[in-house]
Amino acid sequence: MSRERKPAVDDWFTGDGDDFRLLGTRCSGCAAIFFPREDVHCRNPRCAGGDLEAVRLSRRGRIWSYTDSRYRPPSPYVTDPELPWEPYALVAVELESERMVVLGQAAPGVTVADLTVGMEVEVVPGVLHEDAETIWTTWHWRPTGVTT
Repeated sequence: MSRERKPAVDDWFTGDGDDFRLLGTRCSGCAAIFFPREDVHCRNPRCAGGDLEAVRLSRRGRIWSYTDSRYRPPSPYVTDPELPWEPYALVAVELESERMVVLGQAAPGVTVADLTVGMEVEVVPGVLHEDAETIWTTWHWRPTGVTT
């Protein structure tokens, strides 16, 4: 029996491989772009509002900041309390054309020792959690030119 792949959060990303992208929204009134998505109203306090349309965000950006997660995060993050905690790198990536910073985990195998501020990274599909029936998918940031 194969397990079903499901996004950990619906409508935040789409595609596979080189076509994988985070999904945001753009306001037609002020052109502001939002991630996570905004589907109700423009978040820009200077905007009278406009239609919100889905947009695919840039695939690549530059590291704005990073750290490692040395503690077990609270719910809804899923971990097995019976297993020892494995730290992971958390990366804040600046998407230049969208003029925003997006957080996410580094790809498996990438540690804080591998990262530097200003380094180019790309968004790639990732796995948040697996159980007997489902593989819960998410996004990761990976230094460009690195395969994992």
